[in-house]
Formats: sequence, structure tokens, C-alpha cells
Amino acid sequence: MPAARPLPQLGSIFLDSRGSERALRVSWHSEADVVVLSLWRDNVCAASFRLAVEEVPELIELLRSGLDRAYRHAPTREPA
Repeated sequence: MPAARPLPQLGSIFLDSRGSERALRVSWHSEADVVVLSLWRDNVCAASFRLAVEEVPELIELLRSGLDRAYRHAPTREPA
């Protein structure tokens, strides 16, 4: 099985809270005007989703709103 390609210059990997064998990989592809979200399990890509750059602000707003709500409902949460 071929090794995973390296992340582009702008990208990151987030480990799943259920265990490090699962991960979300986020990579920007300016040449195609997309952000690729890919799901990995045991270093194998299980699925990917190409999000148009025009839709990124809506995704960010959704994540920001969810984070704001999570912190409002858990005022005693300790910082990570």
C-alpha cells in the first residue's frame, strides 16, 4: 500500500478523541480553489470531501458558533 502523500504547505492533522488510529486531515489546495477534508484510519484514507473555498467561511462560522455554545453551557470547563 502506498504511503500517504505529505500535507501541502497549508494543512494539519487532528486526532480523533476515540483514539489516534483515526484522524481528520485538512489540506488547502489553492490551485483547485478547494479545501480537502479527509478521514484516515490506520494511515489509510477512508473518505475525503472537497469543500469549495467560497464555503469555508460558513463552515468556520458553524464551528465558531458551536464552540461558543459549548463554552456558555460549561462555565467551569478547565482550559486544555
